[in-house]
Amino acid sequence: MPGFRVTERSMASNTLANLQVNLSRNQQLQEQLSSGKLITKASDSPGGAVIAMQHRADMETLNQYSRNADDGIGWLNMADTALQSASTQMNKARELVLSGLSSGAAGSAEAREAIALEVENLRDSMINLSNTTFLDRPVFGGSTPGAIAYDKNGDFQGDDGKINRTISGNATVRVDTSGDDVFGAGNGNVFKLLGQIADDLRNNPAGLQTDLAGVDTAQKRIQAGLSGVGSRSNQLSEMQQTAQNRVLDLRAQLSDVEDIDLPKTITELALQQTAYQAALAATAKVIQPSLVDFLR
Repeated sequence: MPGFRVTERSMASNTLANLQVNLSRNQQLQEQLSSGKLITKASDSPGGAVIAMQHRADMETLNQYSRNADDGIGWLNMADTALQSASTQMNKARELVLSGLSSGAAGSAEAREAIALEVENLRDSMINLSNTTFLDRPVFGGSTPGAIAYDKNGDFQGDDGKINRTISGNATVRVDTSGDDVFGAGNGNVFKLLGQIADDLRNNPAGLQTDLAGVDTAQKRIQAGLSGVGSRSNQLSEMQQTAQNRVLDLRAQLSDVEDIDLPKTITELALQQTAYQAALAATAKVIQPSLVDFLR
């Protein structure tokens, strides 16, 4: 079998090619150390790049779910604060109705007038609470673009629309609170009731017994509203925590795909540089010194 002739030219070409591969590996390791990343472009690892892009997309989606939940919690916290105050106001209204009943028709008109004025103040306060806003939108007004849910007469100015926030791939939570559900609808709402109480205190004390039952009913609606707000707030908080935990898991997985093992990379670079220097020294004994000097 005939052999191949080895010339100085072929030796020089092969040596240059091998040294170039070595230098290229050195450069790659140095880039990895400076960036801290195994993958800086898709060609570094096509499969790893696809996984990294998918992890980043998933993280962005989960971060948006977390932001949605945070916004929803803001809506519900405002509703919760308002309803807590409304419940306190209704307890006060009940006490005033009982005071009116104790006075009865035999009580002085002046005393009943004083109680009626307190009830009217409670009514105005309740209307203010019903117009509680979050980011300049009324939390009890549905999806209305208006600034208030109820006008000064206690008439509803909102709509029956719902404000929802998507908190996962298959879960959406309502974050506004229906004014009709917590304050009552139409002429049966709590504001009309408080107005009727004030009128009965002045003109029809006998009607206060019926008014007392109305106050108890209104208080139950508000308490039910508080319970619903609390339940939805807990759901949002739990889903937000789930999304945040998943982001942490994905970040760790992304690091496994993209980030270098620092001690390993430093060691590999040191070995690669040692090998390169050894290759130069060995080559100097085989090919012309002028070529090796040039490579140095």
